[in-house]
Amino acid sequence: MKTGTNNQKGFTIIEVVLVLAIAALIFLMVFVAYPALSRGQRDSQRKADLGRLTTAVNNYSSNNRGALPSAWNTTFITQYMTTDGDSFIDPSGGDTGEDHYQLTARGEEVPTGSFQENQNTIYYTVGYKCDGDDGASVTAAGSRNVAFRMVLEGGGTICQAK
Repeated sequence: MKTGTNNQKGFTIIEVVLVLAIAALIFLMVFVAYPALSRGQRDSQRKADLGRLTTAVNNYSSNNRGALPSAWNTTFITQYMTTDGDSFIDPSGGDTGEDHYQLTARGEEVPTGSFQENQNTIYYTVGYKCDGDDGASVTAAGSRNVAFRMVLEGGGTICQAK
């Protein structure tokens, strides 16, 4: 007679807990990294949109003897930024559901406040060009220059100039 032998197959409770702990760590790493990755992708789109804006201003200037647009938010955006089905919208929209970029005149000072306070806003400064690596500094230039600045969701400010 065989007594006292235990030939049951299966996992021990320690093995199950260990596998669950490893799976939980993997999920935690993914959920921690995902928001930062999303912010980075949206900021990349914003930088690309700012580049499109700079290119559109260059095209406008070429078509108008070097002049800059006089109506930034109306005719210029319609004719140069939203043609052929393209859109000129912030990738994350806004708190109020307003997702179209707004061009706002700004002096030399850096836009202050959080990203949420500056969301969907591109600041332009006529007669200035970008200065420095911080993306927020501008210096005086000729009257046919314009600097565009935008506060990024991941932190910092970007500046591009025509």
